[in-house]
Amino acid sequence: MKTITPNLWFDGNAKEAVDFYVSVFPDSKIISTIYYPNSVEEGLADFQLELAGKVLTIIFELSGNRFVAINAGPEFKFNESVSFSIPCDDQKEIDYYWEKLSSVAGSEQCGWCKDKYGLSWQVVPKNMEELMRKPNAFKSLMKMHKIVINDF
Repeated sequence: MKTITPNLWFDGNAKEAVDFYVSVFPDSKIISTIYYPNSVEEGLADFQLELAGKVLTIIFELSGNRFVAINAGPEFKFNESVSFSIPCDDQKEIDYYWEKLSSVAGSEQCGWCKDKYGLSWQVVPKNMEELMRKPNAFKSLMKMHKIVINDF
């Protein structure tokens, strides 16, 4: 079976972001790094000379899931239409990821948070489907920023 690899566009800070993510998630690693060519002769266009020798892409894994970070420019930004879900075993694990990843308070709702690079995450319990079957679960969830399992 073929796998699908998310490609994440960063505005010149891909290396910083990848180092951060690898430090947050267990069983994570950088697999390879590719650099922009050093000159026009090696393939850069004149308007790209400021990128010479800098990181182009980084292939990395977070908890066994492969990603590619593209070190590009300011043309595109992350938004909440795409997020990555982190299924957590317990409240302690939810608290850990929330503390590490949430950095935009105005983007917090129902277990969703946004990190300092603008990427959205859903920090949720593994048994979220079961919790949502409880009476008034949706009403409880809508009041939460970080999910608190005991509040369902």
